[in-house]
Amino acid sequence: MFSVRLQEVALPTSDRDIDSLVTWFTDTLCLVRKKGDAMADYGMANPVHRLLRDHILASPEIGWDAQMLADELALTPASLNHHLTRLVEAGIIGYTNEGKGWRRYYLRGGSITNAVELFSVQCKTIIDQRMSLLEENWKRDDCRLALELPEEDTPSLTLGVVDHRPLTPQTSESLLSQWLGDFGLLGERPGKEINADSLSCKLFEILLSRNAPLSLDEAAVLLNGPKPRIGRILERFRASGMVERVARTDRLSISLWSAMMAQYQRRGEDWMLKKGGFNRILNETQQSKLIQKLKKNKLKVEDVESQLKDVNSK
Repeated sequence: MFSVRLQEVALPTSDRDIDSLVTWFTDTLCLVRKKGDAMADYGMANPVHRLLRDHILASPEIGWDAQMLADELALTPASLNHHLTRLVEAGIIGYTNEGKGWRRYYLRGGSITNAVELFSVQCKTIIDQRMSLLEENWKRDDCRLALELPEEDTPSLTLGVVDHRPLTPQTSESLLSQWLGDFGLLGERPGKEINADSLSCKLFEILLSRNAPLSLDEAAVLLNGPKPRIGRILERFRASGMVERVARTDRLSISLWSAMMAQYQRRGEDWMLKKGGFNRILNETQQSKLIQKLKKNKLKVEDVESQLKDVNSK
C-alpha cells in the first residue's frame, strides 16, 4: 500500500554535498521519525541515510539483496526490513522476489529522476481520487470570501498521502475520519482522534458546512470543547494547507468596542487619546464623538462601526 508523509523542508544551500541532499530527501519524506542535532553526525549515521547514500542512490542500476544489505549496514534482518518497508510504501524503491528466500531491492525507474517522477504521478493520482470524498461532504455555498488581511505566517506544509482502503469490521472510524488521518490532519499518531465522533472530525465537518470563517470562541461553543485543544487541532489543519487563518474583519467593530470600553474604564480619556492610538487612526471629529459616547457610557457597536467605516483595516 502506498503511504507517505511529506514535510516542507528548505533545500540545502550546497547542491554538491551528498550528505546534505540525502538528509533533505529523508526529512522531506519523513523517513526518519526522530531526528535532532544530538544524533550522531546529525543523522548521517542513520541506517536509512546510509542505505540511500551508499547503496540505493549510489548504484541505482542494480538490485540489492536484503541479506547483503543487512551485512553491509550491520543491521538485523528485522530492523532492515522495517526501513525497507517504509521506502517501498513511499514508492521510492521496489523489489523482486526471485524465490531464493531474499528479496532484491532497487530504485524505481533506474534513476532518482525517474523515481521522483513516478512518485509524483502516484501522489497526484491518489490525491485526485481521494478528494472525491470532500465533494460528497461539501455543504458550503459557492461563495468567495473577501479577505482584507491575507494570512502571513503560513506554516510549513505537512501532508500525508495514503492509498484508499476499506474500513475494517467493527471499527470506530468513519470514511471521513480515516481520510483526515491519512492526509495528516490528525497528527502523526492520531490515537482516539481517529474515531468518527472525535473533536477533530466534528470540527472539520463544521468547516465543510460553514460559509463564514470560524473563530475559536464560536468553535468552543459549538463543540463544547476547550479552546486550547481546538486551537491545536486547527493548527494541524493549517499545516496541511486545507485551512487558512484570516482576520475576522466582520467582527472588528465588536472587538474594538470591547477594547475601548475596557481601556476607558481602566485608564481614562487621556490615555485613549495619546497612547491608546486614537490620534493615529482617527481625526479629531471621530475622536470627539467616540469619547463623548464613552463619557456617557452610551457607546454602541454601531457607533464604532460608523466612525471606522472609512479606516483601512490594515
